[in-house]
Amino acid sequence: MNIRNIAIIAHVDHGKTTLVDQLIKKSGTLEAHEELAERAMDSNALERERGITILAKNTAIHYKDYKINIMDTPGHADFGGEVERIMHMVDGVLLVVDAYEGTMPQTRFVLKKALAAHVKPIVVINKVDRPVVRIQEVMDEVLELFMELGADDNQLDFPTVFVSALNGTSSLDPDISTQVPNMDCLFDMIINEIPAPAVDVEGGLQLQPALLDYNDYVGRIGIGRIQRGSIKVNENVVCLRADGSKTQFRVQKLFSYLGMHRFEVEEANAGDIVAVAGLADIGVGETICEPSCEEALPLLHVDEPTIQMI
Repeated sequence: MNIRNIAIIAHVDHGKTTLVDQLIKKSGTLEAHEELAERAMDSNALERERGITILAKNTAIHYKDYKINIMDTPGHADFGGEVERIMHMVDGVLLVVDAYEGTMPQTRFVLKKALAAHVKPIVVINKVDRPVVRIQEVMDEVLELFMELGADDNQLDFPTVFVSALNGTSSLDPDISTQVPNMDCLFDMIINEIPAPAVDVEGGLQLQPALLDYNDYVGRIGIGRIQRGSIKVNENVVCLRADGSKTQFRVQKLFSYLGMHRFEVEEANAGDIVAVAGLADIGVGETICEPSCEEALPLLHVDEPTIQMI
């Protein structure tokens, strides 16, 4: 299967989570009987109350012959570690910018993380249906921000798509009259502009958890992109720890994502983003690999917390 791995980054209230809702709806990923709750990715109670993203989350959609893994990221400096870890799992980002407000402080923060990770950006100008917009000025602001943050030539040559996430419409033209009632412009741009994962399908397993989850039945779950090889349920693997030690364990459960569902799979291959259960104390940045091919990936660097308590 063809895979694209992307993250969505934005300032608070610029419509990032609403855009994810529309990508799921318009892709045809949902079953006919399924209904998507508003701001479905804000699954945490505090997130729903505040209308913000605090914890990074992932979903996936099918479009044409492609699986597009989508990582929803926090837009706050307070949660910089979440943003940094996500960038190790994706090859491109959608930078969502309000068509009236333009670039804001948190736009700068999350974009800086993306550019440092050398991922391919796509700029999404959102809320073009508002009564008052200043699209050309906002596009100029975005370009200036890219240059200020030291974007390379490839990153400066970013494509732009204009959308109304609220209405589920998109266009390659800033003129509101050209909006079409689907997200195909954005889907096609993701497929054409974001590179496929640079992974080794044939080599021995390498998987580095960048996020953690927890399940009452299987305990801690490591979520990450398979960088090399494949992984199977009941396979014996080894975890190369951050302190240099090794722990062998059996893969009890393997999960993949589609729409708003996480479901069990028997096997997954390089390039895909999966969740692995079987090691109760697995940590972020450690490497899961085959016992016969023990090669640790570089540990993930994460910003120090903005607030510390003793």
